[in-house]
Amino acid sequence: MPIDASAALAAEPRRAEIGWHHKDVQLYHLGLGAGIPATDPDELRYTLESRLHVLPSFATVAGAGTAAFGGMGAPGIDVDLAAVLHGGQTVRVHRPIPVTGRAVQTSKVAAVYDKGKAAVIVLRTEASDDDGPLWTNDAQIFVRGEGGFGGERGPSDRLTVPERAPDRTVERPIREDQALLYRLSGDWNPLHADPAFAKLAGFDRPILHGLCTYGMTLKAVTDTLLDGDVSRITAYRTRFAGVVFPGETLRVRMWAEEGRVQVTVTAAERDDAPVLADTLVEHA
Repeated sequence: MPIDASAALAAEPRRAEIGWHHKDVQLYHLGLGAGIPATDPDELRYTLESRLHVLPSFATVAGAGTAAFGGMGAPGIDVDLAAVLHGGQTVRVHRPIPVTGRAVQTSKVAAVYDKGKAAVIVLRTEASDDDGPLWTNDAQIFVRGEGGFGGERGPSDRLTVPERAPDRTVERPIREDQALLYRLSGDWNPLHADPAFAKLAGFDRPILHGLCTYGMTLKAVTDTLLDGDVSRITAYRTRFAGVVFPGETLRVRMWAEEGRVQVTVTAAERDDAPVLADTLVEHA
């Protein structure tokens, strides 16, 4: 059944009440590799409840992802989930995320773009608590074989890599068990844990969650160029350009500009194979 963009865009948002506790935040941070060294004061900001702050990328798992992909069931969206890829992610925070909180999260289809041989569906979740808006979360979902319905092609978010050398380059190792730990924050896809399932999907072993790489990268930028201050971050976006495996090493290159940091992420052991591209951290 072709995508009916008009019906999808006109559908009423889905609503969910979500909540989180400091343990959810700590588990998420540990899933990103936080806590090494365990007694490092900079790492304790991610792991110790008395010092805890919240990376804005936590918005992608808050409430165990109950509303993040709810828009895929919207009227006008009837696609084969085997043809679905998570193409990109954007989080915009309106103020720092509290360590413990409750919020109302709405989910809707914000845009549908026709790329010819594929469609891109932008699923938007917005969360608010009693004090007002918390975050806006956009997932760009790439659906193979669903283009050609006559819709708008949509904007290009590609970034040109600066011609100068990066201002900072850091490497972040991925533990062998990291996908097993990260999935406890809500993404139970067996692709990230079951070798037999991974082989069916065309991989010789389970791959790391793209959103885990996303969070690891934001932590690297925060710790390297933002003095560890998560409250400075206002928005963060990326395009998922390739996979990475537990046990490998992320190479994170950063170019600092006024109010923003442009980033590329590659797999160090595989000749710098692209992992994240068109990546931008905006900050105060």
